[in-house]
Amino acid sequence: MRKKILLFIGTLLLALACNNQSTAADKASASPQANSSGMTSTHYAFLPTISAPDYTYYVSLTGNDTTGSGRANAPWRTISYAVSRVPDSAIILVTPGIYMGQVELSRKFTSGITIRSAVPYRAQLRNNDKVLFCFVCAGITIEGFDIAHNGPGAGQYVVQIQDSADNGSGGRDLRFINNVFHDSYNNDIIKVNNGARDILFEDNIFYNQFGQDSHIDINSALDITLRHNIFFNDFAGSGRTDTNTGSFVVIKDSNGSEDNIFGSQRITLDGNIFANWEGEVGNAFIALGDSSQVNYYFARDVIIQNNLFIGNAANVIHTTLKVVGSSDVTFRNNTVTGDLPGKSFAFRLTTNALPNRNIAFYNNIWSDPTGTMGAENGGDTNNFDDSEDTVSYAINNNLYWNGGQTIPTDANDIINYEDDLAANLNNPTLPADQTTFHPPRWLPASGQFVGGSTSISQLFAGLVANYGAIPAGSAAIDAANPQFAPETDILGNGRINPDIGAYERP
Repeated sequence: MRKKILLFIGTLLLALACNNQSTAADKASASPQANSSGMTSTHYAFLPTISAPDYTYYVSLTGNDTTGSGRANAPWRTISYAVSRVPDSAIILVTPGIYMGQVELSRKFTSGITIRSAVPYRAQLRNNDKVLFCFVCAGITIEGFDIAHNGPGAGQYVVQIQDSADNGSGGRDLRFINNVFHDSYNNDIIKVNNGARDILFEDNIFYNQFGQDSHIDINSALDITLRHNIFFNDFAGSGRTDTNTGSFVVIKDSNGSEDNIFGSQRITLDGNIFANWEGEVGNAFIALGDSSQVNYYFARDVIIQNNLFIGNAANVIHTTLKVVGSSDVTFRNNTVTGDLPGKSFAFRLTTNALPNRNIAFYNNIWSDPTGTMGAENGGDTNNFDDSEDTVSYAINNNLYWNGGQTIPTDANDIINYEDDLAANLNNPTLPADQTTFHPPRWLPASGQFVGGSTSISQLFAGLVANYGAIPAGSAAIDAANPQFAPETDILGNGRINPDIGAYERP
């Protein structure tokens, strides 16, 4: 009797495992059979397991949007057409080659689709206007492409994302992963504006914007995250002489009430690398706000953490971080290292119509091993920061190192290092020579980045090891205030007894 019970339970479990794959017709055709007690029971024949549908589609230079099916043996020709045809949850693989023309993303997906270069960085997207844009799309990941303007005379922006309906329905839920974005010949490389929201840029490289514009301009947008990207310029490498360029990342709101959003909000820059400044002296690696006179905060709820700023270039920068008319900004566990000729070394706080409010600096390393912290040119006066028009701020538990020289102070500034009651004035013993940094542009012919890396993740780890890693015995080890430290470091490693700066020594 026990064996019969166990057999019945086993049969029942097997039936449940079939995921209810029997149809109503199957059940209707099942025949009653008598059991040993004379009662009747129904016997169901189990159907074979049905495999998941094939949701992988292909785009190729040899494809055809009219006659193609999107399958490997009959690919489509354009990404735009593929996006208009695939089901939710699809993967679109784009084979190597140079794809000229504009990519329009014009659908919304719930589960999300991925558009991926079949071989990383080998599918090159080019256009003499916007290369890729999303005004109504949602739920899309772009992965592994080389994306740029095709030369001088292009229309503005390489990529633009916005909510054209101004109701939060489009320009949202997007992911840009492991791409090479470069060489805008008109304005920003990437424009994220007019109500765009819920967007992640991760493991990308950015270089060479145009004019007084940026790598990324976050302009009246919500919930934007930049994580583990590399920002630098190398105009000579592209045969260009543009050195009058703007800040690498700008966060602001220049359109007022047009999109029902006042100020870019909830912006996170986590674990990025900034290097090789070639821009105009009035700009910064990261800038919040601009000189416009507005009655709202340009940026609110901004977290800047775990970033590595490498001062390797001779070009004069305004400062590392520029904050204008913004509120609730936290700058924590970042590392600024090198001879960074500038108007000031660490930050510039100023205002337009509204003074800055709630600006906080925790657990950062500010280190100039040359002893010229904030000197614009050789022999100039050192200058740690420029700060004014800020109604509330905090500065605590940072490490300040000026090659053994005095940390500069200025009575005209509202913030000096002396306001940090837990200031650490010891040597972090970071690598002393940042001039060995060479702009790691992508070299399609060799399949490598300058320096020999074959992937952005490999390149990123190498740069952190060469310029941001603190050695044994560093004054930064276990010296952070854990109350303000993020849970992970620039490489994603956990912090237990946290170190000061971007890097957590294992």
